[in-house]
Amino acid sequence: MASTATPADEVAGGTIPAHVNPSGGSAKAALDALDRHPGFEVRLTPPEKLVTALRKAVSAGEPRVLVAGGDGTIASAASVLAGTSTALAVLPAGTLNHFARDNGIPSDLEEALQVAERGRVRRVDVGYVNDQIFLNTSSVGAYVRFVETRDRLERHVGYWAASVLAGLRILRGLRATQVTFEAGGEKRVYQAWLVFVALGERSLTPPGLGQPTADPGGALHVVIPRGRRQARRLARAFASWDRGRTVESKPLGLDTALVERLRLDLPMATVKVARDGEIGRLRTPLEYRLERGGLNLVAP
Repeated sequence: MASTATPADEVAGGTIPAHVNPSGGSAKAALDALDRHPGFEVRLTPPEKLVTALRKAVSAGEPRVLVAGGDGTIASAASVLAGTSTALAVLPAGTLNHFARDNGIPSDLEEALQVAERGRVRRVDVGYVNDQIFLNTSSVGAYVRFVETRDRLERHVGYWAASVLAGLRILRGLRATQVTFEAGGEKRVYQAWLVFVALGERSLTPPGLGQPTADPGGALHVVIPRGRRQARRLARAFASWDRGRTVESKPLGLDTALVERLRLDLPMATVKVARDGEIGRLRTPLEYRLERGGLNLVAP
């Protein structure tokens, strides 16, 4: 949840560093828009060099930096800027830009640059799992399997056929895992196919599934389906929402909780975890926490 806004910082030297991935699909549009705004100093920054570049900006005391990209790129930038005085300005250049949209940053590039240049800095909440940041959602289990399978098949059969085949495959092959959920002194044990954690309370009623119910942040919203079929349905529904597609209006059968911290104990040493669409392995147990006001964001 955002705290009270503070006035926009004066930018040293009158220019704002603007990091653009030169090989990104929206790079040309981003660069064309930046050419029309002299208040930015464009820096062509490949993804593998973004973290280093932003660390230098923090060390140099830059009051704000602009990063062009989608949710994965913005999360990578936030991992460096969170907990510092350098504010993050966002130029939405991904497919859906959930984080930018949820925080009121315009999808129109010209309007987003006006916000980046003249907007106010406010503190927004971020989430962590084992000290790895996420800005939107994180999950383990069926959703991770579904996305990996769908993305592998999509290049061959297209999105919809890949979604159907991925759903059938995870339904046949997925096994429940014992998950111990511990938060606020309460402990629950599930035979779970999927655990989903969102930053801020989300709608769980299709077709608005996954959308924030209020201002972003404020709590971690934990969702655990009650059975195998419910897990498959939620994985497919959430994957559709994550791609900006319509979600079927069917009851999902879910247990939910709003918490600031939670611990997930699983019977394996490491587990694949999705964070803002990126998938990687983390050691267990998984320690989730909310960091209130952890990131300075330039917003309208």
